[in-house]
Amino acid sequence: MLRQSPRVLSVIPPMTQLNTPYPSTAYLTGFLRSRGIDAQQVDLALALVLELFTPAGLAQLHEAVLALPEGERTPQTAWFAAEFPAIAAATPRVLGFLQGRDPTLAHRINTRAFLPEGARFASLDAYVDEDGGDPLAWAFGALGLQDRARHLATLFLNDLADVLRDAVDERFEFVRYAESLAAAQAHFDPLATALAAPPNFVDRTLHTLTLAALEQHQPEVVLLSVPFPGSVYAALRIAQTIKAARPEVVCVLGGGYVNTELRELAEPRVFDFVDYVTLDAGERPLLALLEHIAGKRSKTRLVRTFWRDSDAVKYTNFVEPDIPFDDVGTPTWDGLPLDRYLSLLDMLNPMNRLWSDGRWNKLTVAHGCYWKKCSFCDVSLDYISRYEAASAEVLVDRIEAIVKETGQTGFHFVDEAAPPKALKALAEELIRRGVAISWWGNIRFEKTFTPELCQLLADSGCIAISGGLEVASDRLLKLMKKGVSIEQVARVTKAFADAGVLVHAYLMYGFPTQTTQDTVDALEYVRQLFENGCIHSGFFHRFACTVHSPVGLNPAEYGVTLQPLPADGRFAKNDVAFIDPTPTDHDGLGQGLKKGLYNFMHGIGVDSDIRSWFPVRVPKTTVPRRFVERALATIG
Repeated sequence: MLRQSPRVLSVIPPMTQLNTPYPSTAYLTGFLRSRGIDAQQVDLALALVLELFTPAGLAQLHEAVLALPEGERTPQTAWFAAEFPAIAAATPRVLGFLQGRDPTLAHRINTRAFLPEGARFASLDAYVDEDGGDPLAWAFGALGLQDRARHLATLFLNDLADVLRDAVDERFEFVRYAESLAAAQAHFDPLATALAAPPNFVDRTLHTLTLAALEQHQPEVVLLSVPFPGSVYAALRIAQTIKAARPEVVCVLGGGYVNTELRELAEPRVFDFVDYVTLDAGERPLLALLEHIAGKRSKTRLVRTFWRDSDAVKYTNFVEPDIPFDDVGTPTWDGLPLDRYLSLLDMLNPMNRLWSDGRWNKLTVAHGCYWKKCSFCDVSLDYISRYEAASAEVLVDRIEAIVKETGQTGFHFVDEAAPPKALKALAEELIRRGVAISWWGNIRFEKTFTPELCQLLADSGCIAISGGLEVASDRLLKLMKKGVSIEQVARVTKAFADAGVLVHAYLMYGFPTQTTQDTVDALEYVRQLFENGCIHSGFFHRFACTVHSPVGLNPAEYGVTLQPLPADGRFAKNDVAFIDPTPTDHDGLGQGLKKGLYNFMHGIGVDSDIRSWFPVRVPKTTVPRRFVERALATIG
């Protein structure tokens, strides 16, 4: 007989981030505890990596490498076999350094004689200048002792990950694991086959860690939060272990991946591993489910929940209001080993490094998006469409509680687009109370962000912001209903930069009807933004159409035709291919966009002809040479 409130264990499955906990379990644990429910949490993603790199784990990896036939050894596995004694000796010290426990090791790491160097270190050759100078001086300067060492230590761990992939599991990566088995997979067969295969070294390690978590916490309900496709396989491996060891434990699957890709789930085999799958904000579905498990609610009154009835998948959505954002409680990191996360420095892009370097308390200013119009975004889904903000007083109460619990004052606001009105109120409340934090997050580059507001946000602790410039074309920005113009973006980004805030632009190419001329002009706009000190970093990604976005829902409005999805698909459904009649070589242009942007970030070629970056012949830009400069002249 279950107790009145079943014990709940929320699990972060491999793989997510290694520098800070993914926030979903902290949110759910804090909420459940606020309702008097015995709730704990565990990060098996971090635990897996640390266990793989223990002396025992490295010894098993060494055995796997030695078992490879000579003809099947890759350069990485050969390096590992040859350098194993030095690798085994260095690894625990590298982990301690990246966990902040041994900062003076930076001096030895920077000699380039302490770490055995595999293929990943070859990337440093690209940074050597013509005079044969320091290959990392351009990135870190003369005083970046810790940064240099973290970058070198990260390359060392990436070498070890390559060995794992070559010798044990070709699907292994630090931030995603077996992603191809779950991403936009219409059929469950690839996952089913992988889960039925004999467990490898990584699987066995995860199996042991799962059993240890069961023994420690004795849960009656396990929540598996899968934010990305690269955490689905491991989540189901964890559930497989639980069902074999403790079949009475109820396993529940939820998270961002489920909310976007499994909304039409009809595959009964999923329920060989988990008992329930819930959609969207988890608070209300979990309360209903826990009441059902405790015998207080029938299955007909579950909320946004899939379950199996014989061989059929059922979906029950008894309509009840969601928990108000003011009432979801304060996230808690209690139970997570905050001193064991790894402060990696992989990408040298100044904004991207914030994602992997240092531990951030992740918090949401508001649920959903206040704009919710962009045609490339999943605006039809709850995490975007249902906008609800908390008061500044409640937010700062949460911030103070989190700082008291963790002892750390860095915050990443994980909103899709933090609303300017809420940020202004938050900044004023932080300043009024004298709460000193550092924070960063994502916004829309809208005109509400005046120079005065940008300075206020900086005064409250804002160190960086990112926002979508996307296609950098006024015609396409209007088509995608972005609600901003190039001139406006220039003014807002410059206002933030002038306030001392790092500015990152998200950029997109391959949007429906985007021409070669549009693409060339986009890079020219970006060049001018760098030239005028508006942005410090950026990233170009290829547009992908999803079934939940306005483009996916109404493709004719955007001049494209969707490719049909498999008619018999019963599993994931998200990305959808499309036919764009516009004759544009997006693959070739993408190379030029990324090359140009990379160089602009390092102050190289900012005054060059934009056409020089493209590997294919492109037309001259139509953007006036001083477009951004003239736009900035109107600030204030």
